[in-house]
Amino acid sequence: MSMRRINWGVVGFLFELCALILWVGGLVVIIGLVIPAVFNSFGIEPAGHFLRRVFDGFVLMNVWILILLSVIAGIRYRAFGKNPSEMFAVPSVEWWLLAGMALMTFGILVVLGPQAMALQEESFAAVSKEDKDIAYAKFFRLHMIVRSCHLVNFGLAASLFIVKVRKILFFQSMVAR
Repeated sequence: MSMRRINWGVVGFLFELCALILWVGGLVVIIGLVIPAVFNSFGIEPAGHFLRRVFDGFVLMNVWILILLSVIAGIRYRAFGKNPSEMFAVPSVEWWLLAGMALMTFGILVVLGPQAMALQEESFAAVSKEDKDIAYAKFFRLHMIVRSCHLVNFGLAASLFIVKVRKILFFQSMVAR
């Protein structure tokens, strides 16, 4: 009786697809379900505090996903190279998408996130209506940039997912060209 050998390229691909589903699906769930439910259930300040914690967890999850994707891509690159005729090879588009995702995540986590948190706290701490309005205006200007970065990151992750699924579905026809 012979043992079947595990194809680690397939295992790595499945882990990558699951991680990208978490990334893309997580943001869809947060935007489509969590944010409306929280703002409809709580006041603006408790909802703001809660959602900040949700997005802190989401960005932390993204960091771990990026580490996983990078490690698996590195292993695949070492084992299969970037040869287009190899199913599990790592094409340059994957590296560029990963780099973009890392740059956006780093920007959100290290640069924009702390600034947004400080402005959010400033707006919640403001006492007079005028101070509160000014603080909220500053916060929402920066928050718009943070949201845009999350959406760009969503697009990059979705693009990487599409690249991988397309490779799985159409590999034979791509090689035959």
